[in-house]
Amino acid sequence: MTQPLKVVLAGCGGITRAWLEAIKNIPEIQMVGFVDLVEAAARGRAAQFGWPDAMIGTDLAAVLDATRPDAVFDCTIPEAHVEVTLAALRHGCHVLGEKPLADSMAHAREMVAAAQAAGKTYAVIQNRRYDPNIRRLCAFLESGAIGDITTVNCDFYIGAHFGGFRDRMAHVLLLDMAIHTFDAARLISGADATAVYCHEWNPAGSWYDHDASAVAIFEMTQGIVCTYRGSWCAEGLRTTWECDWRIVGTRGTVKWDGATGFQAQAVAETGGFMSKMADLELPAYDNPARVGGHGGVIRDFVRCVQTGATPETVGSDNIKSLAMVFGAIESAEKGQRVEIGK
Repeated sequence: MTQPLKVVLAGCGGITRAWLEAIKNIPEIQMVGFVDLVEAAARGRAAQFGWPDAMIGTDLAAVLDATRPDAVFDCTIPEAHVEVTLAALRHGCHVLGEKPLADSMAHAREMVAAAQAAGKTYAVIQNRRYDPNIRRLCAFLESGAIGDITTVNCDFYIGAHFGGFRDRMAHVLLLDMAIHTFDAARLISGADATAVYCHEWNPAGSWYDHDASAVAIFEMTQGIVCTYRGSWCAEGLRTTWECDWRIVGTRGTVKWDGATGFQAQAVAETGGFMSKMADLELPAYDNPARVGGHGGVIRDFVRCVQTGATPETVGSDNIKSLAMVFGAIESAEKGQRVEIGK
């Protein structure tokens, strides 16, 4: 029987609730350390989730030296990801980190290269890939039911009154939220972005200090074009957090509301001014290995560490989603189309 994976949690803020709730149902994990700049936060998380014997500390290196874990779960702020990840790798640990992968492309490249040099797994918890609804959509598209994908459109409109630091952030929508949508667009299309034109603005009535709305056009591999329209200060008729989607193929179209609502049509007969269309049903998705949100990503990470396989959200792939974020920001700042490279 494989021994449990010994894990240290770095960063014990609010986001860790979702991680630790999932870990309760993953017996392959043993939490051996909790680290936070505020010791009370680390101690509180360990007690709340039932790890009384775990080491508590404010110095990650010291806790890693004492516990010698197999992996580090990095739930720190984006600006700290590079420091935490490199420290974990130096201590021979695998790393699963919060999104976004890094606070800059330079740091992202440094982290990915360091993991590859160390021969360790470094992955990102893009938990929304493990939503059964997006998996159902992807399986339908992979079946070829609407032909080859040509166009992906996604809309995100939510009036989010956070208060606090987000109200002050520059590029708040693109930097804090759009990584989920851009990563989903890559998953849905099976393509990567090569260039982008993006426009940001702050609409009248916005409660944010900086631009909270954006429109972006991504040129993707395989000749696919992906459009993104989003706002965090749009009141009324809100979308789901997963966006409204329209995916156009050479033989039909599918719409997804980001939850359980799907509509699809494919060409049944050609020859007239408009083709005759047939309504299609999307089959249920029944692969338990690729669902479960946070739990799904964490279980997959553990399995890959134990077997030597590669996680779907490995950093060397997820950096392509991050490149879409920073490409869109660069385009908005320059007011011109920019090419995207990882």
